[in-house]
Amino acid sequence: MPSADRETLELSIDGMDCADEAEQIEKALHKLQGVLEIKTSVAAEKVTVSYDPEALTPAVVKKTVEGAGFHVKEAGSAEAERRADLSNLITGTLISVVAIAVLGGIVVERLGLVEKLVQQVPAWLMILAVLAGGFPIFRKVFQALRARTVTSHALMTIGILGALFIRDFSAAALIVFFMRLADFLETFTTAKSRQAIKRLIQLSPETARIERNGEEIELEIDDVRPGDIVLVKPGEKIPVDGKVTSGYSSVNQASITGESIPVEKAEGDEVFAATINERGILKVKTSRVGSDATFGRIIKLVAEAESAKSPAQKFADRVTAYYIPVVLVLAALTYVIGRDPVAAVAVLVVACSCAIAMATPIAVLASVGSAARRGVLVKGGLALEALARVDTVVMDKTGTVTFGKPTVTDVLSANGLPQEEILRIAASIERYSEHPLASAIIEKVGKSSLAFKSPEKFEAIPGEGIVARLNGKKFYLGNCKLMQARGVTFAGEVLGQATALENEGKTTILLADQSGPLGVISVADTLRDEVPQAFAELKQLAVNHLLLLTGDNRRVASALAENLSVEYGAELLPEQKIEKVKTLQASGKRVAMVGDGINDAPALAQADVGIAMGAAGTDVAIETAHVALMRDDWRLVPEAIRIGRRTFATIQQNLAFALLYNIVGISLAATGWLPPVWAAAAQSLPDVVIMLNSSRLLRS
Repeated sequence: MPSADRETLELSIDGMDCADEAEQIEKALHKLQGVLEIKTSVAAEKVTVSYDPEALTPAVVKKTVEGAGFHVKEAGSAEAERRADLSNLITGTLISVVAIAVLGGIVVERLGLVEKLVQQVPAWLMILAVLAGGFPIFRKVFQALRARTVTSHALMTIGILGALFIRDFSAAALIVFFMRLADFLETFTTAKSRQAIKRLIQLSPETARIERNGEEIELEIDDVRPGDIVLVKPGEKIPVDGKVTSGYSSVNQASITGESIPVEKAEGDEVFAATINERGILKVKTSRVGSDATFGRIIKLVAEAESAKSPAQKFADRVTAYYIPVVLVLAALTYVIGRDPVAAVAVLVVACSCAIAMATPIAVLASVGSAARRGVLVKGGLALEALARVDTVVMDKTGTVTFGKPTVTDVLSANGLPQEEILRIAASIERYSEHPLASAIIEKVGKSSLAFKSPEKFEAIPGEGIVARLNGKKFYLGNCKLMQARGVTFAGEVLGQATALENEGKTTILLADQSGPLGVISVADTLRDEVPQAFAELKQLAVNHLLLLTGDNRRVASALAENLSVEYGAELLPEQKIEKVKTLQASGKRVAMVGDGINDAPALAQADVGIAMGAAGTDVAIETAHVALMRDDWRLVPEAIRIGRRTFATIQQNLAFALLYNIVGISLAATGWLPPVWAAAAQSLPDVVIMLNSSRLLRS
């Protein structure tokens, strides 16, 4: 549907702390005609709905969410939230006091100190505690049933009603207490996972100091516009994305790239919002602000990461859908076969599907937040699970495995002339050349502070090189064809060395004057320093199939591939790279494609997981790739795969524990070994275990 026929509504949902509740909201909204897409974020307590404005209105969407048993928070509703907090405090205190009295009575009775102590707690007080403490939960269940949805809280509600029916008021009160305690633990667990997002948001500056009409004024960040000149003093956070117009400083870019060492910034260099100017004053011309800036997009993607459901999450959703009806049947069978209403109530109380539902999103949120701090931006559970299964890495060459620009690698002398002099002459000849190899030589000489002059005469011969006059002397700089045409012969040891350099994939440039050969300069797009270490780490992870795909010539690709001990494909167009990826996928390989995110965008999208290198500030990379590495460091590729594998292993542990725990708990309850009171206490334990297990991902 065209974007003109599509609008987006973002709702803040009060109390959406469980993945089970998020699923309930999604089901209710999917029944509306005109809904195009739904994204729920338990971490941010938000639901984002894309809809057709001709078929649906925001008011209907809000009414549907509230009809499912949830409250939509409006802007400026702080007073209403305070009243709700006060109400929760009062009811929580009441049910806690009653529960402590009942538990204390049970313990004293079990110790044989006093008999029938629990019976001294007034029945009316326990019933009041049940009604007051359980009302918010009962209301959610009732509204969910009206929307034809059954949640895990329905099981507990039936258990409470069952306890009241058999006049076990103390059990009913304790079930409500532990039920509220479990909800608190779920809220706490989710809040822990939200901390990664909150820490990111806190890094974002709220104001900016800009220059207007020769004056410095401080504005809210939302009032800054592209083109504004922002002044950033030492120790301050840079509030916008932009380019330095004046000044020199070191900038800590850890919030964007994850790198701990500050980066030097000068005029013309790009800087990013939420990075820290450590020394020196910078003036920055604004290009992007707020949510449009690189940091803003990172926050948004991290917050929305859980909405891209992985196969593990879909499995958990399917289990949850069947779980509640199965438990109801088991409780009924327990009553019919054993004629024990207490055991039937215990079955309903101990069974909670929230632990199963939260097994995946909590782990995903922990991993995504932790990875973002290290400069690895992962787009949710789908990408994490794809990373976990990767067994093949396909990579682009130029700008990915190599730096993407030619560099002088070797200088050979043919007649004893010093290397510095060979470079100085070549740089002087190349001074006015626009060839990429010329910039490599000039940059090399510039770094060594060698003085070079302008040529007196300069003639570029296409396909051969340059003939120039320098200090009254004629020089030739180019390939073998140029030398042969000018009668210059390179022979012996120097020629053999030049041939060996060409066999390594390097381009050789010959230098001569009227008297004969002077030397050879080799230029190549050099390999990134960390690539060999990264490839070794990939092989340690059993990612043994590494494939280099490049549009470069076969000789260069072959030399590089041989040096790295990988397979290669050369002289490939972008569409041919896609076909290579498809062929690998058809053979059963799980493919990760590593590229620079620009010309590699189609292949990144085709791969099981696309990994974009150096994506900071690159719109195409962040939007297209499944994983964006915020700095050009190949060591982040195996790290991303490790993150995926750790996360997937944690999810499997969470799911296995939640399922096993529920099976054991239901079995003990059905056979009378677990009474309703202890069943209520036991059903809150899986949430704590899953939170603790998932929180390891925040530290790893």
